[in-house]
Amino acid sequence: MAQIFKRLGAIAPGANTQTNVYVVPASNSAVLSTISICNQTAENSSFSLILQDSSEFDSPANAHTFIVRGATVPAADTIVLTMGLTANAGSILSCNANKENVSFGAFGSEITV
Repeated sequence: MAQIFKRLGAIAPGANTQTNVYVVPASNSAVLSTISICNQTAENSSFSLILQDSSEFDSPANAHTFIVRGATVPAADTIVLTMGLTANAGSILSCNANKENVSFGAFGSEITV
């Protein structure tokens, strides 16, 4: 099994739009070790993070798939979450923010099965 450490995905979604940050490729699994949320606006913003298996993907997400729901990232600030989430092939990390110019980044490792 090969393990590659890397930035898994990054996105700056539109306001109030659930958007995929990272989808685990087929024949891989992943460990999402760090997720960053950067608010590039002059106002506080709320955000959510969702981790769904491909078989349960839904937009809007089901309540049981939220990692974080409605948390606040202060104006012109960044929150860094260190989590160590495990994900199977086809799993989807998605995000949402109530303002534009909030960016999300996921870092970790992909493991070839």
